[in-house]
Amino acid sequence: MSPVAELAAQAGLPVLTPARAGQPDFLAVLDDLGVDCCPVVGYGALLPPAALAVPRHGWVNLHFSLLPAWRGAAPAQHAILHGDEITGASTFRIEAGLDTGPVFGVVTEAIRPADTAGDLLARLALSGAALLAATMDGIEDGTLQPRPQSGDGVSIAGKITVADAEVVWTMPARHIDRLIRACTPAPGAWTMFRGQRLKLGPARLRAAEGLGPGELRAEHSGVAVGSASAELELGLVQPPGKRPIPSADWARGARLEPGERLGA
Repeated sequence: MSPVAELAAQAGLPVLTPARAGQPDFLAVLDDLGVDCCPVVGYGALLPPAALAVPRHGWVNLHFSLLPAWRGAAPAQHAILHGDEITGASTFRIEAGLDTGPVFGVVTEAIRPADTAGDLLARLALSGAALLAATMDGIEDGTLQPRPQSGDGVSIAGKITVADAEVVWTMPARHIDRLIRACTPAPGAWTMFRGQRLKLGPARLRAAEGLGPGELRAEHSGVAVGSASAELELGLVQPPGKRPIPSADWARGARLEPGERLGA
């Protein structure tokens, strides 16, 4: 059970768990409850028209971007991946399109240089919760009306898959840094080493440029790896079947040979 479901159960409130939001028996119960408005966070699927029609004030979604930027499943991840400096959260009325409905309110959030997707989402969860509560209050007392989204600045944030999370060392160092952070904690950035998949935690950008793409150099403090531009210093790495460890410890155990590289 989610924390919301646990709290509802403790308060003696009914908890409905339909496999799909369009199930007739679920919609019948929702209709009988006389629901005014349905808040949604992280549902991950489109709501059918039959469900959208039940609450008289509709369904209100909390989405972690400044709409119309980054509509879709992974807005915070794409904001980091594409080097955005500012993102935020929006509340909007759900309609048939993908995150296209009119917006009630927004909050902004700066993306910090070392932010992972997990870091950013943790902050947005707090500010977004306050925004959603304020939105529901405004709808209830009639002081808040949604505004249509702009047709400019639309971008789509599709789900980042495990395949998308593979690090390509012929890319620039800044892109690799953003990819790893965008994929932390899930699905987890990775690369190949000696024929096995190696998971990577956030790396540190360096000014040096002596290594070729994927080429490794063990140092006392860690492991440097080359890219198409500058070097990066690996942070935590996770060999198959093992826990994440600092790159310096991994290098000592792996006994790196001169000229060894990461990548397929």
